[in-house]
Amino acid sequence: MKKTKLLVDNPFDFELLGFVAPLKDYKMAWVINNCLDINLVRSKDFELQFMDDTALVISQYMIEKDHGYLQLLKNRSLNENGSIRYLIPELRMMDYFLLLQDLTFELDINMYIERLSKSHYIQNVVKLDVNKIKSKENLLTY
Repeated sequence: MKKTKLLVDNPFDFELLGFVAPLKDYKMAWVINNCLDINLVRSKDFELQFMDDTALVISQYMIEKDHGYLQLLKNRSLNENGSIRYLIPELRMMDYFLLLQDLTFELDINMYIERLSKSHYIQNVVKLDVNKIKSKENLLTY
């Protein structure tokens, strides 16, 4: 029997920042709001269902723009059985991810990094290349 495969090319048209910051999610959103002078708001938790019937529940904060969005996602989730699962397992050292998309103009990502690095709550801010992340499909939450 002949098998047919469906190949899907998802657009990853956003910039991605990774944070090392041992903070609660609401505190992290507050820090980002103050550093970038924006208003991230708590959104419905994102639920990711895996093939082995396990689920990942990720807290998210979001601000929608006319031509894009900013989205803060927590990297780790505690399951019902007490085990920890990661949104991006190969980047376990990252606590949060900030997805930045604006289709109207080029983002000044270095300005964001510079302003966020000044916060004493954030230990490290890194610009990540989405195309090099193995489990990048997990970031398609929006």
